[in-house]
Amino acid sequence: MSAISMILVIIVAFFAGMEGILDEFQLHQPLVSCTLIGLATGQLTAGLILGGSLQMIALGWANIGAAVAPDAALASVASAIILVQGGQGTKGIGSAIAIAIPLAVAGLFLTMIVRTITVAIIHIMDAAAEKGNYRTINMWQVVCICLQGLRIAIPAALLLVIPAAQVRAMLESMPAWLSDGMAIGGGMVVAVGYAMVINMMASSEVWPFFAIGFAVAALSELTLIAIGTIGLSLALMYLKLDEGGNGNGGDSGNNNTGDPLGDILDDY
Repeated sequence: MSAISMILVIIVAFFAGMEGILDEFQLHQPLVSCTLIGLATGQLTAGLILGGSLQMIALGWANIGAAVAPDAALASVASAIILVQGGQGTKGIGSAIAIAIPLAVAGLFLTMIVRTITVAIIHIMDAAAEKGNYRTINMWQVVCICLQGLRIAIPAALLLVIPAAQVRAMLESMPAWLSDGMAIGGGMVVAVGYAMVINMMASSEVWPFFAIGFAVAALSELTLIAIGTIGLSLALMYLKLDEGGNGNGGDSGNNNTGDPLGDILDDY
């Protein structure tokens, strides 16, 4: 891996670490961070597939109050780096997914350390607030969020220091029963994410689109852009027909169908 690629990966890891707490631009989501790392290292396809698979696992992960979800940032960044360093391409995605699960738990330990440090910083900010020194408060806020970025950037840099040959040798030394078992287990966990998506789609208004998607996906000659265009067109037709069926286009959003997703579409 070139020096420029390493720098770009560390930058992605840094912003992903901050986003793991901010939840503002969603850069910590596996689909985004893995794709960016794949793009930076010249393995866009492998990074995109890994990110999509991990995203299905992380669908149910969310920060609720002071309770922090498993660390999607460290899981996605570290597994993407291991995938790139391993040099197995898309063949190593199963192992990378299995490695990502314990990494997500390890990320919780790292964020606990950072949050413990920030407690002392909060006392400094309290003292500055008593003096009305807002500039100092803002500075320490930036320091705290940068610590969260370093929480992911430092492990990413350490993984990049490990020679790619050693990572590749480690992955290749795994016995077949272990690598196959990790791939199967990772696939089963991803299936839970698909089940969550299907559960959200379980309504009379959305099931037809779900069935049409399966039928269209079987046409291998269609590109992703073509499939996306068809999906957008169907959605627009649905919105237009639904607006006409309500009899009052201006008040269509006030008609509660009992289905949350249908109500959201009506609002749009």
